[in-house]
Amino acid sequence: MVMVVRMVSPDSALAIAPADMLSARFDDLGVTLGPDGGTLRVWSHAAESVELVVFDDTDLDWITGTVPLVPADDGVWTTTTPLLRPGARYAVRVDGPHAPGNTFNRGTLLLEPYSRGLVRTGYDGWRSVVVEGTFDWGGVTKPAVPMDRTVLYEGHLKGLSKRHPDVPGALRGTYAGLAHPAMVEHFLKLGVTSIELLPVHAFATEPRLLQHGLTNYWGYNTLNFFTPHAAYATEEARRQGPEAILREFKGMVRLLHEAGLEVILDVVYNHTAEEGIGGPRSSLRGIDNRAYYRQADDGAYIDVTGCGNSLNTSTDAAARLVLDSLRYWAQEVQIDGFRFDLAATLGRDADHTFTPDHPLLRAIIDDPALADVKKIAEPWDVGMGGWQTGNFGDGWTEWNDRYRDRVRNFWLSDVDYARRASTSPVGVGGFAHRLAGSANTFSAERGPLAGVNFVTAHDGFTLRDLVSYDVKHNLGNGEHNRDGADTNRSFNHGAEGETDDESILATRRKAMRNLLGTLLLSAGVPMLTAGDEFGRTQRGNNNAYCHDSTLTWLSWEHAPWQRHLHAHVQRLIRLRSENPALRPMRFARWGERTPSASVMEWYDEHGQTMSIDRWTDPSHRTLQYVAASTPELEQFNRVLLMVHGNERAIDITLPRIDGVTRYVSLWSSADESPTEAGTEHACGDLVELAGTSMRLFRVE
Repeated sequence: MVMVVRMVSPDSALAIAPADMLSARFDDLGVTLGPDGGTLRVWSHAAESVELVVFDDTDLDWITGTVPLVPADDGVWTTTTPLLRPGARYAVRVDGPHAPGNTFNRGTLLLEPYSRGLVRTGYDGWRSVVVEGTFDWGGVTKPAVPMDRTVLYEGHLKGLSKRHPDVPGALRGTYAGLAHPAMVEHFLKLGVTSIELLPVHAFATEPRLLQHGLTNYWGYNTLNFFTPHAAYATEEARRQGPEAILREFKGMVRLLHEAGLEVILDVVYNHTAEEGIGGPRSSLRGIDNRAYYRQADDGAYIDVTGCGNSLNTSTDAAARLVLDSLRYWAQEVQIDGFRFDLAATLGRDADHTFTPDHPLLRAIIDDPALADVKKIAEPWDVGMGGWQTGNFGDGWTEWNDRYRDRVRNFWLSDVDYARRASTSPVGVGGFAHRLAGSANTFSAERGPLAGVNFVTAHDGFTLRDLVSYDVKHNLGNGEHNRDGADTNRSFNHGAEGETDDESILATRRKAMRNLLGTLLLSAGVPMLTAGDEFGRTQRGNNNAYCHDSTLTWLSWEHAPWQRHLHAHVQRLIRLRSENPALRPMRFARWGERTPSASVMEWYDEHGQTMSIDRWTDPSHRTLQYVAASTPELEQFNRVLLMVHGNERAIDITLPRIDGVTRYVSLWSSADESPTEAGTEHACGDLVELAGTSMRLFRVE
C-alpha cells in the first residue's frame, strides 16, 4: 500500500463525482460495426491526439493502416473506417501534455479498453481484435435461482476439470470442459446451484512471478474488462481466434444454463495489470493515466488494493467503464451474477473515502440491465477505512468474514485453546449470532440473505488444511514464507500436516463435518469452495495463487473417507433445500409475524430456555436451536439443530414445546458416513451427543 498525505483536490477538474457517468457521451465506446465499417470511440480527457493503428492479420507488427480520431464530445475521440472489419487487429496511440500524473507516449501501442477480443504479440505485447459476437442461444434463458435457494460453488475454471478422467483430454481445463456432462453431473449430484468462477477476464502474469518460474494462476491481474481469457479456451478455438473463444465461452454458459446452473464471475475492477508507476503501459495508463487511476497531486499512486494501482471510480469515464463491462457480460454473455473483488475500492469517492451511496455502487443496483443478476461484494480493501462488512446498501450481498472467523474459532482455535487451558475462551453466543444469519452485522431491512457465509475460499487454507496445519507452508511461492495470512484460526489436532495417527485423522474428519454442517445449515447464502466436498489439500499452502499445477487442480481420485465426506455435503445441501426454516429470507421481529422469516428459539442441554449466563459461559458451549418458518411461499417447517462445542460427550434433553410430538433425526456430524434419517425421539428424551459435534432433527 502506498501511503500519501496530499490527495487530489476535490475541486480539481478530475475529481468529478460520477453523477454524469450515464451521460450519452459515453454511449457506444469501443468499436461498433456498421455498413461503412467500424466506428471507434475512445475517451481521454487530457489527450491532444488519438490515432487508430491497424495491423496485418498474421504479422501483428506490420501496420497496414493508421487513422486519426477526431474530437467528438467532451473527451470522446472518434472515427469510422472500413479498416475496422470483423477480425481486424488494432491498437490506439495517444499523445498528450507532460504533467504530473500524465504518462502519454505517442509511440506506445495501447489496448482499446472496450475490446471484445485480444491476441498476443511477443511475450508481453497485445492487440485488440474486432469481434462480432453473434451466437444462437437456442431459447435457453437464465435459471434465475432465488437467493434463498442459492448454494454457491467457488472454483477455478481450469482447475475444476483439468484432471477429471471422464472429460476428454482436449477439453480438460477449458470453458468447454467445465460444461462437459461429467462436470455438470458432479455439480447437480452435489446440489450446488451457482458456479462462481475465479477471474476469467483476460489477465497477465506479473514479471516478478515469471522471474521465479511461477504464474498468476488465480487471474487477479486484469488486462481488459470485456475479453474472456484466451488460455482457458480449447486449442481449436484459440487457433481460430477471439471470435471462436467467445463462442466457446457462450457455449459453456448455455450448457450450464440448460442444466439449471448459474454462472457467477469473480470480477476485478479495482485495479489492472498495469501495476504501479513503472509497470506495463498497456492501456488505461497510456490513454489517460490521471483520469483512470487514483493519484496524489504529484502523480504518486494511491494504492488501496495492494496491487500497485487503484481504478479511480470517482471519475465518470472509469465508473462507466465498469458499468458497461457488467452490462456486456450480463446481457451479451448471459452471466447470472458477479462477485466484486475488493469492492470497497469501487465505492471510494474523490477524497478516496468509502461511501455506500457511491454513484457507481448505486448504478450497479439500479441499472435495469443488471436487474436479474446477483451482486456479491468482497466488502473490503487494504486502504484506510477499507473494512466495510455490513455497510453496503440494499441490493448487495456481501462476503461475511465475521462469519468465517467466528465459525473457525468455535470449532478449531477455541478447541485448541481448551486442550491447552482446560477451558474454552468464550461461550456459544457469538457462534449463535452467525448461525442465525448475522443480524448483528446486517440490518433488518437487508436480512440474512445480505451475507455470503463461507468457511474457506480460494484465498487461504482448504478445508482439509484448515484442520491439519497450525501454520502456513508457503515456501514454494518464492517469498520465504512471508506471503499469505498468518492468522488462520486453524488447528492441526495434534500433528502438523500429514500423519498416520488414526485418532487424529478421525478428529480432523469430524471437524470438517462440523464446519461444513455449520456452513450449510446457517441462515444466509452458503459458499462452498471447490474440492472441499472431497477434503482437497494444498499441503498447507494458504496462498497458492501462483501455482498452476496438481497442487491447485482438483483431484478426482478419492479415498473412502473422501467419498463419505462428499456424501455428507450432498445430504446437507439436500436438507437445506427441503427445510425452508434453514434458509429464511428475512429476520423475524419480536411480537410480529414476518413472512419468510424463521422464528428462533434457543435451549440449553437440559431443554431449558437459554439464560444470559449460558450464552457467555465458556464452560457451557452447548445449545439447541429451534427454527420455525413463517410460511409465505412454502409449507410450514420446523427444525432443531444441536451444537456441542467441547470435546466431552454429553447427554442432551430434547425440549418440550407446545404442539410438538416428536423429533425425527436427519443428520449427525459424528457419523463417518451419513446414516439413513428417520430415528424418532419424544419430547424430553435424552440424546447422546459426541464431543464437538452437531445433530439435526425435523420437529413434528
